Amino acid sequence: MIVILCTTNSIESAKNIANTLIKGCNAACVNIVPRVVSIYKWNDKIITDEEYLLIIKTKKKLFSIVEEKIKQIHPYETPEIISFNIKNGSREYLDFIINSCN
Repeated sequence: MIVILCTTNSIESAKNIANTLIKGCNAACVNIVPRVVSIYKWNDKIITDEEYLLIIKTKKKLFSIVEEKIKQIHPYETPEIISFNIKNGSREYLDFIINSCN
C-alpha cells in the first residue's frame, strides 16, 4: 500500500479529484487538508500559494491509474503526484485499504 500526495488550487478541485478516485475504487480514502502554504520556484520566479493537500491511500499497483486520473482532471500543468510506501499500519486499516480498492 502507498500514500500519494497531491496539491491543488481549490476545494472544488480537491473534492473532484477525491470523488473521482473513490468512485472508481482507485483509492480507499482521500483526506483533504485545507490551506497549506506552498513555496516553490516556477518559471524562474519564487511563488507562494495557498493550496489544498490531498492525502490519498491506495494500493501500490494502482499508482499509474491514480496518476493518470489526476492528470486528466487536475488544473495544473504539472501537478504534484508523489507516493510513499506504507511500511507499517494497523492491520484493520490496511485491510480497509485492500478491501476498498480494485
